[in-house]
Amino acid sequence: MPTLILVRHGRSTANTSGVLAGRTPGVALDERGVAQAAALPGRLAELPISEIVTSPLQRCQETVRPLLGARPELRPHTEERISECDYGDWSGRKLAELTDEPLMQVVQAHPTAAAFPGGESMRAMQTRAAEAVREWNARVEADHGADAVYLMCSHGDIIKSLVADALGLHLDLFQRVSVEPCSITAIRYTRLRPFLVRLGDTGDFASLVPREEAPGEEAAVGGGAGAP
Repeated sequence: MPTLILVRHGRSTANTSGVLAGRTPGVALDERGVAQAAALPGRLAELPISEIVTSPLQRCQETVRPLLGARPELRPHTEERISECDYGDWSGRKLAELTDEPLMQVVQAHPTAAAFPGGESMRAMQTRAAEAVREWNARVEADHGADAVYLMCSHGDIIKSLVADALGLHLDLFQRVSVEPCSITAIRYTRLRPFLVRLGDTGDFASLVPREEAPGEEAAVGGGAGAP
C-alpha cells in the first residue's frame, strides 16, 4: 500500500498572533510560512510523488503552491475531510483567552469527550480524516501501484490524530504528539499495519533550543507556531 507524506501548512498569520484560526477564511501564510513553503520542493526533491491532496483552506493551498510549480505534471486535489477541525465558536479567538474555558481541560486530557460549541467533536475530526486517508490509499494504489508515494497538506490536529490512528493510540493520547508548521510526517501503510517512518521533521532543531519562557504543559490546540 502507499506511503503517505503529511505536510502541515507553513506558519500562518494566526499562528504568530496566537489566534485559533480553525476554518476562519483569509488566514494566509506569514513571511516565514512563505519561506517554509518555498523550501518544500527541495526537501521533497527525491520523492516520486504521485498525487498532491490538500485541505481547502488558504494556508494549505499556499503551502503546496511552490511544490506544484516545481512539478507541473501534478494537479492538486482538494479534500474537505482533511480540513481543519471545526472549532465552532472558538474559531478566531485568542488562545490565551481559551485557557480559562472549562472545555480546554477536556481538550487536553480527554479529547474523545471534547465537542466544540457550534463546531464538531474531536472524535468526528479524527474519523473523517482517517476515512479520507484510507480511501485515498486505495485510490492511489489502484492508479499508481502499491509502492506509490503521495502527499497531503493539512493541519496540526488533523495530522496528530492521523498519527495516533496509525500507531493504534487512543485519541486521548494524541496531545502527546507535536507537529510544527511545514513539518513532514510520513506513514507507510501495509495490509497488516501502518508504520510511522517520520514524525514532525522540519530539517532543523531550532525548536529544541531552551527558551527564556519555558514551554507549558498543555498542548497547543491547532498545532502551535513552531520555533521562534
